[in-house]
Amino acid sequence: MTPDLMEEGAQRVAKLRGPDLGSTTESGGREAGYGRIGTPGEVDVTHGRILYLEDVSVSFDGFKAINKLSLDIAPGELRCIIGPNGAGKTTMMDIITGKTRPDSGTVFFGSTIDLLRHKEVDIAQMGIGRKFQKPTVFEQLTVFENLELALKTDKGVKRSMFFKLDSAQGDRLAEILETIQLSGSVLRMAGNLSHGQKQWLEIGMLLMQDPKLLLLDEPVAGMTDEETARTAELFLTLKGKHSLMVVEHDMSFIRTISEIVTVLCDGSVLAQGTLDEVQADERVIEVYLGR
Repeated sequence: MTPDLMEEGAQRVAKLRGPDLGSTTESGGREAGYGRIGTPGEVDVTHGRILYLEDVSVSFDGFKAINKLSLDIAPGELRCIIGPNGAGKTTMMDIITGKTRPDSGTVFFGSTIDLLRHKEVDIAQMGIGRKFQKPTVFEQLTVFENLELALKTDKGVKRSMFFKLDSAQGDRLAEILETIQLSGSVLRMAGNLSHGQKQWLEIGMLLMQDPKLLLLDEPVAGMTDEETARTAELFLTLKGKHSLMVVEHDMSFIRTISEIVTVLCDGSVLAQGTLDEVQADERVIEVYLGR
């Protein structure tokens, strides 16, 4: 979430619960990033790529977390990223969203937007949404209020206090509710949702911002089999309308949604292709899949 959304959500909760609630919600903690999107910028995809990384490297205390990483994603593509723990998957997302600055390399959003020249909030406003593994919804607000809060509106306190949905915004919210399959839970408190439903709600909050690129970190971790299957359906409906980068360890889930799979190891691309192709790669078997 962007800082303005976090602040407004906290104010909304404080108004409902009284002065002793404090300034944050139960879910608005350390993992709340800058994945919420404001007004999206113009992204030039005439060259057929919405995200482009070339020779990106970053070190932490002498450890090379990312090592000359090169990767690109097409508009509307659903790209799956797999690899062992410590392969650099999260650090790569940190670099794309501006949380971490690389030591060297190039990172472009479309053909013209150099992400390394922008701050986290700016990158979010351009149309890159990030979802962390742990849901960061406002648990003391209803499903409806969470989605309403995520609308692309003036986030000033005065405007927010008197904000009312217009017909187009209401239609958009209803469409997102249908997409994330929470139409029947619109008045439920977010804190009472299942783990999977909270994940869908946060994805819905991202979708309210009309993102061009979604970064999704282990989205089905902790889900039931039924929730995992419904999440796969959701992602397949989003493919084409949005570009998605999905980091996941669940191979069954990856098989359901993937076309191209990229395997990271030691901060760089080890292999890339269909899931069958990378699973048959001896290097991938050795470092990740096992025998």
